[in-house]
Amino acid sequence: MSTPRTTDGMRGRRMLIVHSSDEMYGADRILLQVAAGARDLGVEVVVWLPDDLTHGATPLCHELERAGIAFDHVRLPIIRRANLRPAGVVRMLRDSWRLRARLRDADVDHVYCMTSACLLAAPAARSVRVASVGLHVQEMWSGKEAALLRALARFTTMRITISPAVDRAAQLTRPASVVVDNCVPHPDDPDARVPDGGPRPRYVVASRWNAWKGHRTLIDAWGRAGCPGLLTVLGGPPPSGAKVDVVALAAALDVPSSVEIVGEVPDVAPYVAAADALVLPSDEPEPFGLVLLEAFRQGRPVIASAAGGPLDIVDDGRDGWLFPPGDAEALAGLLQRLTVDDLADAGRHARRTYLDRYTPEVYRRRIAELLDAELTRVGR
Repeated sequence: MSTPRTTDGMRGRRMLIVHSSDEMYGADRILLQVAAGARDLGVEVVVWLPDDLTHGATPLCHELERAGIAFDHVRLPIIRRANLRPAGVVRMLRDSWRLRARLRDADVDHVYCMTSACLLAAPAARSVRVASVGLHVQEMWSGKEAALLRALARFTTMRITISPAVDRAAQLTRPASVVVDNCVPHPDDPDARVPDGGPRPRYVVASRWNAWKGHRTLIDAWGRAGCPGLLTVLGGPPPSGAKVDVVALAAALDVPSSVEIVGEVPDVAPYVAAADALVLPSDEPEPFGLVLLEAFRQGRPVIASAAGGPLDIVDDGRDGWLFPPGDAEALAGLLQRLTVDDLADAGRHARRTYLDRYTPEVYRRRIAELLDAELTRVGR
């Protein structure tokens, strides 16, 4: 693709990013990088966040303020499972109508749906003659929801997916979607830190305690493997949906002290740095698994279930290891076999993978190229 035009070439263009969250998980962090890529072109960026969510200090808002990006909390028609019931559908339709009126006054050249949950913004934008509407697919589409999302995606003119696995599941055509691998920022220290090298491996798992995230599989495997080191558990229960009582599972182990429950933290990086490897044990396909890149960034290998994004990222046996989803016995075998030296060797390869494919510079350049092409197309 051609090199993006100079900043002056896009000066005066306005891009509205519509988002479905206000936290600092994977999609929220990627929003900051998309906004940075747009600003590299000279595009003015505004972010709209849902006004029905409260997450304490609103961490994403804090980061947007630090970056100097304008944002507002707006009543948005977010597609959540709870909203797919009759009362929720009525509410989403009402919110879509309100959004349409607000978009009419927004004076933007491009509306960007940051997640699939924001897709009702697409027909609203097109109905008020916004010519360019983007979609960033960060989820694995399946079942009845996939049919709804594909129908709404027809109102978009630019589609980005975060991994080949997500791209295959979305099945988007005309225009075809483009895969852009996610990224994570560089560490403060340009050289990845080396673990302390204790005699027993230290692992970390960092994800919401949703039922499908595989904590039950991991702790089952940990017990089968004889609690072979120290396992640090970050994250916490989701605000809605099926969840797992991780604390109770750990307490039932023969050696409960081998599992350290830390909970929610503002930054997983120090915990990843203190570990020899990260475990991503999801029972269902991960769209990408941004925490996987956090591990690679710090020179830590990943043990992940062989489904979704990790299949396209982890080179099994080189910069990490894969096991069948939900297979506690297979995971236990890996945990029993791998030594600190094995993990350190794979970690060196993981760091090289990160530098080659997943830096912010690579990501922002690609986003800028795609936005430049899209805004040039509609500006003819």
